[in-house]
Amino acid sequence: MDLNPLPQQQIFSKLTKSDFLKTGISRMLLAATLTAAILYFLILSFWLPQGNAWLFALLIAGEIFHLWQAITYLYTVWDTSYSAKVDKNFQPWVDIYITVAGEPVEVVETTARAAMAQRYPNFRVYLLNDGLVAKKDNWQQIERLAQRLGIECITREKPGGAKAGNINNALNITASPLVAIFDADQVPHKNFLSKTVGYFGDTSIGFVQTPQYYKNKGLNEITAGSWEQQEIFFGPICKGKNRLNSTFLCGTNMVIRKTALLAVGGMCEDNIAEDFLTSLFIHEQGWKSVYVPKILTEGLAPQDFLSYYKQQFRWSRGSLEVVFKYNPLFRKGLSLAQRVQYLASASYYLSGLVVLVNALMPLVFFYTGLTPLNTSTMNLAAVFLPYIFLTILVLRLSSRQSYTFRALAFSMSSFPIQIWATLSILLGRKANFSVTSKKQLKGDFWYLAAPHLAYVLLALLGIELAILRQGLTAAVLTNISWALFNISVFLPFIQAAVSPQPQKETQKAAVGEISPAAEASLPERSLP
Repeated sequence: MDLNPLPQQQIFSKLTKSDFLKTGISRMLLAATLTAAILYFLILSFWLPQGNAWLFALLIAGEIFHLWQAITYLYTVWDTSYSAKVDKNFQPWVDIYITVAGEPVEVVETTARAAMAQRYPNFRVYLLNDGLVAKKDNWQQIERLAQRLGIECITREKPGGAKAGNINNALNITASPLVAIFDADQVPHKNFLSKTVGYFGDTSIGFVQTPQYYKNKGLNEITAGSWEQQEIFFGPICKGKNRLNSTFLCGTNMVIRKTALLAVGGMCEDNIAEDFLTSLFIHEQGWKSVYVPKILTEGLAPQDFLSYYKQQFRWSRGSLEVVFKYNPLFRKGLSLAQRVQYLASASYYLSGLVVLVNALMPLVFFYTGLTPLNTSTMNLAAVFLPYIFLTILVLRLSSRQSYTFRALAFSMSSFPIQIWATLSILLGRKANFSVTSKKQLKGDFWYLAAPHLAYVLLALLGIELAILRQGLTAAVLTNISWALFNISVFLPFIQAAVSPQPQKETQKAAVGEISPAAEASLPERSLP
C-alpha cells in the first residue's frame, strides 16, 4: 500500500520555512502532539486500573520508550529551516575515494566516470580497491579499470578494519585537505563538490553529509520499501539534526576534513557502523557538522530480501553498540543536544523489543485471558485515539503526505533483526562487516520471515480459542483488532521474503548512467 500521492517533481521540491508553516506543521501542532503523548502515558500509567502486574510493567516500559521517541522526534523537527553558511570561493584540493570490495565492474565504472566529471577545479579520484584482501575474484579487473580511466587505484594488501580500514589505508597515501567518500554504487552528480566543499570555508566544520537516494527504488517491493524508510530519515530528521550540530556520517556521499578525521585516529575500525561512531568521536573533539538536504548522488537499494536483511542487521548492530559501549550520555565533549540526538538515533533500533512485546499482548489474552489493564474498550479508546490521531497527523504533514504504510510495515517487521542485533551485543558475539550486494540475489528467503509466519498462525488459532472461551465480548474484539493490525503490518514483509521479486525496471536502468535528477532539496519526512 503506497500512500504517496505526490509526483516526483513535487516530492523533491524545495521546502522553505514558509512552506513548512503552510503544510500545517506549526509549533502549536507539535506542542499539542507532545501534550497528548504525555497525557496518554500518564493516564495509562496512573489512572486506568491495572490488570496482570507483569503485563502492565511490560506495557508501561514500552510506552516509556514510545514517549522518548515522540519527545526526541518532536524536538528534532521543531525547526528544520537551518542552513549553514557557505563560501563558494573556497576551493581546496579534494581527494575522492570510491570504496570497492567486489562490486560489479560496470557499477564501479559508472561511479568513477561521474566522479571524474565533477565541475570543480581541484580534485583527484581514487579507487580504494579492497578486493584483494576481501578475496573477491574481480579485484584485478578494478585495477585495469582504473588504468583504463586514467585514475589511481589503491589496492590494499594488508587486511583489517573492513571498509574503515580501506579508507584509513588511503589516508596515509593521499595528501588533499578534504576527502569525499562514495560507495561503489553511489553515483555523484557533477555539482557534488561545488555544492558541498564551500561549507569548509568555516574552519570549524569537520564534515558535510548529503542524502542517499536510491535510483532503483521502483525495481521491486524491497527497493521501494528501502527507499521509503531512507527518505523518512533524510528528510526532517537530518534537517533537524543540522540545526543541533548533530548530523552524523552515513558512510557515503560525504566530505570530511582530513585533520578532523586524523584527530580521532581515522575511521573507527572496531564497529560495523564505522561512520556513526566516527561522527561521535569527531563531534567530541569540538568539530561541527553540516547536512546538505539536496540529492547530489544516486545509488542502489538492496534488491533482494537477504541483502536487505543483512543491511538492516549491520545498521542495527553498529548503532546499538553506541548505546551499550559508547553511550553518549557519559562521554565528554558533546553538547546536551548532541547527546540526546546520538542516543535517540542509536536507541531507535531497540524498537524491535517494544514491537515484539506489543505484538504478544493480544496473543497472551487469547491463550490466557490475561490483560495489562482492566478497563473498558471505550475508556481506552477515549485516551488512545486523540494521541494516535495527532501522531499520525504530524507524521503525514511532516512527510508532506508521503508517509507510507510500506515504510511502517518494513520498519516494524524488522523487529527480529533488531532483537538479534541486541542479543549479539549482549552475548559478545563478533559481527563481520558485509557489503550490500549490488545485484539481486536469487534464492528462497522465507525462513527470514519465520517469526512473522508463526505470529499469523498463533494469532488465528488464538482468535478461535478466545471466541470459543468468551464469545465476541468487547475485550475479545479489541484484541482481535490489535492482532489483525499486527498481521497487516507483517504481511508486506512476509510477501517480500517468500515471493520472487518482480523487476519493474531493467537491471541496466538500476546500475546504468546517471539520471538527470533535479538538484533540489529533499522534502520534509517523518520517522516510521
